[in-house]
Amino acid sequence: MNKPDKDGVKNNGIAPGMVVADSPVGADSPVGADSPVGAHGPVGAHGPVGAHGRAPLPKGWRWARLWEVCELNPCRPSKLIRSGEEPTTFVPMQAVDKISGTIAKAETRPYAEICKGYTYFAEGDVLFAKITPCMQNGKHAIAKGLIDGLGFGSTEFHVIRPKAEITSEWVHKYLRQPHILRSAIAYFAGAVGQQRVPIGFIANLEIPLPPLPEQKRIAAILNEQMAAVEKARAAAEAQLAAAKALPAAYLRSVFSSPEAQKWPKKKLETVGLFESGGTPSKENESFWDGDIPFVTGADIIDFYITRKNARAYLSQEGLNSGKTAICNKGTVLFVTRTRVGRVGIASETMGASQDLSPYICGSEILPEYACRYLLSISDFLIDGCRGATIQGLTRDFIRSIEIPLPPLPEQKHIAAILNEQMAAAQKLSEHLEEQLDAINKLPTALLRRAFNGEL
Repeated sequence: MNKPDKDGVKNNGIAPGMVVADSPVGADSPVGADSPVGAHGPVGAHGPVGAHGRAPLPKGWRWARLWEVCELNPCRPSKLIRSGEEPTTFVPMQAVDKISGTIAKAETRPYAEICKGYTYFAEGDVLFAKITPCMQNGKHAIAKGLIDGLGFGSTEFHVIRPKAEITSEWVHKYLRQPHILRSAIAYFAGAVGQQRVPIGFIANLEIPLPPLPEQKRIAAILNEQMAAVEKARAAAEAQLAAAKALPAAYLRSVFSSPEAQKWPKKKLETVGLFESGGTPSKENESFWDGDIPFVTGADIIDFYITRKNARAYLSQEGLNSGKTAICNKGTVLFVTRTRVGRVGIASETMGASQDLSPYICGSEILPEYACRYLLSISDFLIDGCRGATIQGLTRDFIRSIEIPLPPLPEQKHIAAILNEQMAAAQKLSEHLEEQLDAINKLPTALLRRAFNGEL
């Protein structure tokens, strides 16, 4: 048996008191004793406080490595006898909610079905997702409400069982801090896409340890504050969803109104001209890297499309090559392939790829009005897509599109009102997104205060 080194971690990565299920802890690239991970990243081997620039802990607190205060990956009790038919809690990875850090959808399966080949845990154990991207996403939870106090789950969980001087809540909340999860990434082992955090990282992780009553007091405050944050988050998300629904509602109020039903309808091709987009050869270098924007369906993300939207630029020779559509200012950029439902208006001369069927308005129709109408029927357009590999609208479908056509002054009035409403809706959405972002940052700030002893 190896003896602990100067830091209390055995040479093979197994710490005193650690119970291992199937293989030595740390066998999968353990964190060495000379590079323990502290509360703010790697720290030295001779204690983190003071010498490493961290603020001292409150009186009565101390630093402890998790192997000192927890069992890691404990084995199933040898005396566990259970009928194969007995209902037993099973926790697949997808059962853990990454936002709340709770087991949201535990399953019940016969004991015989899950007793082999899965990870064993007991009531109160902390489940830590070790595989990417679940680890970074926060799929870590406390095992609660288990049938008969035991359960099984994904093999991609490390199991952390707190001893008498630390609570599950304290361990769980500490591990879910963003900076802890970020630091774990540096210790990933395995092939890309199947990388895992070795148990050695958790074993050597240092955690601030207040007395047990203080842990419980702080956890209770955190739970109350986190519940308030979740309530605020839900309200902000609902407000944001309502704000993002406004543009569609504004369009419906115009184009589904009783007044709109009275306007004469005409096919778009009878009051304008559809062009065919295309892409000049990339092999001809003289066609590219000029100053003329070239747009694809992916670039049509605003109402007015400018050179800032473009990701590629044509030369004058490329624009005039006959291999792309020349879209002058005011051309309706109608996406009819791959991202159907997107529509914008060219703010300057640009080329358009085969994703688009640029529409040039005639004298009876305004670009802003045509664009708003096409946006209002985006669901209809998406439903009209055909194609096994590349989804798009057929030429016959495009030619069949009809538009209600009021007089030009009415079109201009409608376009002006909608522009104003859309701008207000966009401003509101941006404000609510900022508000939601601020709310989402609150848990990290609260956890930082808690583990600094400021609550």
